[in-house]
Amino acid sequence: MKVAIQGEMGSFSHEAARRMVAGCSLVPCARSVEVFDRLERGSVAAAVIPIENSLAGSVTEHLDLLSARKVFIQREFRLRIVHNLIAVPGVRLGDVRRAFSHPVALDQCRDFFRHRPRIEPTPFYDTAGSVKHVIAGGLRDAAGIAGRQAAKVYKGRILASGIEDDKRNFTRFFLLRRRPSIVPGANKTSIAFRVKNIPGALFKALSVFALREISLSKIESRPLRGRPWEYVFYVDFLRGDDEPARNALRHLAEVSDLVKVLGIYPAA
Repeated sequence: MKVAIQGEMGSFSHEAARRMVAGCSLVPCARSVEVFDRLERGSVAAAVIPIENSLAGSVTEHLDLLSARKVFIQREFRLRIVHNLIAVPGVRLGDVRRAFSHPVALDQCRDFFRHRPRIEPTPFYDTAGSVKHVIAGGLRDAAGIAGRQAAKVYKGRILASGIEDDKRNFTRFFLLRRRPSIVPGANKTSIAFRVKNIPGALFKALSVFALREISLSKIESRPLRGRPWEYVFYVDFLRGDDEPARNALRHLAEVSDLVKVLGIYPAA
């Protein structure tokens, strides 16, 4: 099975995909939109994307793409994230002046940079890709921040390990499919909805879950493109495809302008 991932081989998405889909053939993509394009076109059977980090929060671009594209969340997976500073063999920590990595990864290593002001955090498109860039370019004043697997794949040297701010650092990943497919044991649902801009609209929307004693595990908002100061709300709730959940979604549709089920899947 071909599975598209955001990032290079050796990335955290690579590791998550290997754990979620045994024996899969991975298709690395430099940009997130390419992952969704490949899945919608059918050139891959599935895709794996990071959606939320316990330190840095949500990957907002992926929330927007989930809302806009015709894809379905089939599974979720939580991966413990350990960040390492990786350089060309022979380079010492004192030589490093720039550290490349994905912005979300850099945001998880604030304390590292605060204690080493000589090293400038430099955004890059991918964690493992930053290591590939440093090693391929033979950069002796730079390093990449990525997982241990990236050092192995690109033959880099780990200068510092475990540089994330908190050891309870996890990233949640989604396994996406083109069409809705609910696997056995699905007990969690992700949705996106938009309410009318009137007093009490959000209260009424959330009350459909409270009335049925459905627990929400997450809620956040994102700006609605093309409609300034209007928002889409993203909610995860702890029910699968059962009668209370279906009734709540029907009720939500009555008080909202838009309701989209993003996925129904087993909670990790």
